[in-house]
This record gives sequence, C-alpha cells and structure tokens, in this order.
Amino acid sequence: MEERNNSVGASPKSRTFTYVWIILVALGLITGGLALLSSYASDRPQPALLPDIARAIEAGQVESLVVRGDMLIAEKNNGVRLGARKEANVSAFESLEVLGVPQQTLRTLSIEVEPTESRTWVYFGTALTFLPLLLIGFFIFIAIRTMRRNPGGMMMPGGFQNRIGQSNARVIGGAAAKEEDTALERPKVTFADVAGSEQAKLELWEVVEFLKEAEKFIKLGARVPKGVLMAGPPGTGKTLMAKAVAGEAGVPFIHISGSQFVEMFVGVGASRVRDLFKKAKEHSPAVVFIDEIDAVGRRRGVGLGGGNDEREQTLNQILVEMDGFDTDTNVIVVAATNRPDILDPALTRPGRFDRKVLIDLPDVEAREAILQVHSRGKPLAEDANLADLAKLTPGFAGADLENLVNEAAILAARRGLSQIGMPEFQDSMERIVAGPERKGKLLSEQERQVVAYHEAGHAVVMHHTPDSDPVHKVSIISRGMALGYTMPLPEYQRLLRTREAFENELMGLLGGRAAEELIFQRVTTGAGNDLERATRLARAMVTRFGFSDKLGLRVYGEEQGNPFLGAMGESRNYSEERAQAIDQEIQEILDRAYTQAKALLTEQRQKLEKLAQALLEEETINRPQFEVMMA
Repeated sequence: MEERNNSVGASPKSRTFTYVWIILVALGLITGGLALLSSYASDRPQPALLPDIARAIEAGQVESLVVRGDMLIAEKNNGVRLGARKEANVSAFESLEVLGVPQQTLRTLSIEVEPTESRTWVYFGTALTFLPLLLIGFFIFIAIRTMRRNPGGMMMPGGFQNRIGQSNARVIGGAAAKEEDTALERPKVTFADVAGSEQAKLELWEVVEFLKEAEKFIKLGARVPKGVLMAGPPGTGKTLMAKAVAGEAGVPFIHISGSQFVEMFVGVGASRVRDLFKKAKEHSPAVVFIDEIDAVGRRRGVGLGGGNDEREQTLNQILVEMDGFDTDTNVIVVAATNRPDILDPALTRPGRFDRKVLIDLPDVEAREAILQVHSRGKPLAEDANLADLAKLTPGFAGADLENLVNEAAILAARRGLSQIGMPEFQDSMERIVAGPERKGKLLSEQERQVVAYHEAGHAVVMHHTPDSDPVHKVSIISRGMALGYTMPLPEYQRLLRTREAFENELMGLLGGRAAEELIFQRVTTGAGNDLERATRLARAMVTRFGFSDKLGLRVYGEEQGNPFLGAMGESRNYSEERAQAIDQEIQEILDRAYTQAKALLTEQRQKLEKLAQALLEEETINRPQFEVMMA
C-alpha cells in the first residue's frame, strides 16, 4: 500500500520541477507586463495643437510626419515628437493646406501612414494569444507525466475498470490476503463481546459451524444458507454481530456499505458487485457484510427510471452473484437493514437471503449485560448499580447504552471525580432522554407556578390510575425544549397493552392541562406536546387496535409508501361518513379522559397543591419523596 501511494504521489524532484515552471510563468507575465507598459510610455507623443505642427513644418523643423488614423505625429529634428488630432473626414494634406502649409513643402516631407492600432496593442494581443497556449501546454505536460506514473488513472487504458469499478471493500483478517491489503489481523470481536442478543447468537451459530467445518455439512448434502439478513432498529448491534460471526469462525470479514455501489457512472454498481464477490471467493472462507442493503435492495419496478435504473442494475447483479455460489464455496453474505419491509422479494426468497435474524431492542436483563460490557475497564463507584440503571433505561438500544456510559464518564471527569457514580449515570440518562439542563433563570415566578402545577398534575394522575408506570422523577428544571418534565418508568417490559392502559395513559397526558384549568381557571400553551401525543394515541386506539365499540374491529387507513420516493402518507380505504365517525370517536375519547383527569385532581387537590409547593421549593422530587407525599 505504501508503494502504491508513493507511485501516485509526486516525488520531491517532480514538485521542484513544478515549482520552477510556476515561477518561470509568473516571471514571464511580470516581465511582459512591464515591457508593454514601457513600450506604451515610450511610444506616446507629446500632445500639441494642429497649428503648432503646421508652423513647425513651414519652419523646416519637422523631419517626418506619421499619420495614424485621426492622429498626426510630427517628429522634429531635435527628436521631440508632437501629436495632434485632425478632423475625421478630412485628409492630412487638406488639413495642413488649410493651415497654410505650401504643397511644395508637403511633397518634400517624409509622410508615413500607419494602421490604426499601435504597436503596443499588437504586442499585447500577441501576448494574450500565446500565454494561454503556454499555460495549457504546461498543464497537459503535468497531466501526461502524472498518468505515466499512475497507469491506473481513468484516462489510461483499463483505468476506469481498475479504479471506478473496484468495490473498495475493507478486508479484515484472512491468511490468503493479498500484499496490498493492510491491517489483516483476524476480527477480535466474538459473541462474548455482544450482549443482549442471545436468540440471534443461537441462529447465527450454525453459520459459524459451517465456516469452521464445512465438510461436515457437505458430506450430508446439506445446503447451508447463502445469506443472512439481520433486521432491527438502529443501534441494536447488527454490524457488531456480523463481526462477531467472523471472529468466532476465524475467517476474513469483508465490509462494504450499500451506498458504495451507487455512483454517477452507469454500470459502476454492477462492476463493484462483481469485484466484491470475486474478492470474497479469493479469501474463502469469508463473511461478506453489506451494511444498509436497502440503499440498493429496494423493490424494483416502482422507480421513476423503470427497469433501467442504475440502482436496479446493481441489485440484479447482486442476485446473479448470490445464485452463482457453488455448494463448496464457503462464503456467507450477511446484510443489515432497518427497513426489511421495502426490500425486493427476489432478494429475500430462499436461495438468496434464507435466514432472517431479528435483533430487537434489549429487555432489562439484556440492558444490564450490555452495560456490563461497556463499563469494563471504567472505575465505578460502590453506589453504581447496573441492575437499577438497566431498569431506568427502557427503550434504550445498545448504542444508546454505550453513549450513556460514555456521557457518565465525561460528566464524572468534569466534576473532578475519580469514579463514576449513580448520580452521574442518572444525570446522563436524563440528558439523553430530555436534553441538557438549561442554566440561568428562564421563567418568571408566575410561570414557575404554572409549570409546577402542570407537572404535579401529570404526576398525581399517573400515581392514582391503575396500570400506569410508576413516577420516577418530577422536575421543573428546564431541559432541552421542555420547561419541566415528569418521568414515568415501567417496572418491566410490556409487550401487550390493554384498552384500560391506553385510557389511563391518556389521563396522565392530559393531567397537566386539567391542573392548570383547576388551579388558575385558565390554560396555557404548555400542554402542546401533551395534546399531540394524546391525539396520536387516541387515533391509534380507533384506527389500529379496534378499541372503539362504535367503529368495530377494523383497521382504518393503510400506510401508503413508495420504495423509491419514500413514505407518502396514508391511503383512505373508508368513506366520508366513516371519517366523520372516526373524528367524533377520537374527540369523545379525549374528552372523556380529560374529564376523568380533572375529576381525579379535584378529589386529590390537597396532594396536588402539596406536590406543587414542594416543586417550587426544591425544583426536583425523586421517587421516594414522591411516594411519601402520595401516601
């Protein structure tokens, strides 16, 4: 690799040669400009009047006369040159005769007629003509010299195929690697470094066994899957899992992104696919990992370009190459995507990507294991309980948990601590969820009271409704765009939810608005986000989950999207009467939840005021304090 870079780059002698050329061209420009200026200054005559020239001719003081268009230039015997203008439509002889110069004198005078353009401008035009040619020749010389030193350039024979058509895939590991491949240590990531995806490990272990002991499967005539498609939300560790497969099997790991196949040149994507699979066969057994395969694997026939779209040609080449694998070719293609629903059916059929491995968000046990992996080598305080921290982070992916540990370490360093404690983890979690804490006085005293009662309304309603998540923290400290926040955290991961749970959640969302109206007899804009979330939840109850007695067990509306143009909204598969009924049912659900929340707060008004006053004094109430107040 170093030799290749040296051949492409310029040597010290070449750089010196280039600098000399640039200096010579600059000196030529400066010298030519000075010469033109001096020539123009020397060629310019002394201004005079036409009668002065006539008197000088009569006195015999003029040696020669030059006619240059409308300009008469008289050169006297003493070397002085006089210049004067005549009328445009009158000749020089007539002008001088009118001024009294005898014809006999004019016949004996040396008269020269020159073109209108002066020699100065002739020189300048010549310079402008040849100087660009000189610069163009210089750049052509440099380009030819560079292409001779780099025969793989685009303009040389075979350069397009060698440069643009290469896949540029990163090869990690493998004893059969070529000399130009660098950093060819085997992947050190194993399944022990991937926590929280036990089911995915079990499904991928047979791939590891095939790469290790392919003969055992071939003897029995078994066909091991050619491709494995890993799907899941962003940050769940799909790339890390693919590296762990190669690390467990001890085979090379060839990594490329789906976007690297698409270029502005026609046919480049297909050429790179061929180069990728050729490289994989050379390093067999190997794992080929295509990240974000949906960049080229979207459903065909729906784009604006029809079947001639460059992306579709690339996908066709991928399908052909995967079909071309022999049974004795120990190459496994692993692909990752966040959108398995938009992939082409030909890509996910048996014989291509046979196995679909789902890597979902981790549960509480998996989150604890992921936190243990990312906290290795970091000094943790005695109060840092990873099991409790895992309970405080529902919905966090593996990447989020890694970021949480890193943010806690940064926060501990900023506070001058030698260990990472539970306060740092909790503050980092709140920073990720709600945003950074906003310093300074942002609210007036009246606005602080409104925010305190608003958040207290949320907390009191959530505490007194069944099937609601426990309130972990209530605060009126501004974070991000929120002026205050109430943080409920589930005790365990819920996979199924009831209608009553949705209704109780709606009451909790509208509790802040109800508290404002109950205490201040007026409402503010602080419930904007609460209303948006409540409306979305009520619509899902009616149109998605069949929780409406009036509208029955039916899904209203279908998600409409174009794999080429992206999601376009929702298609209406119901009449206008049904649409009015849906709107009316959503409004009734929201009104009923708001009425119930307001009635509950009226009943628990003493606790509401107690919690609001505590928030005004302390700004933050944690779960133990909150439960004591609600007891």
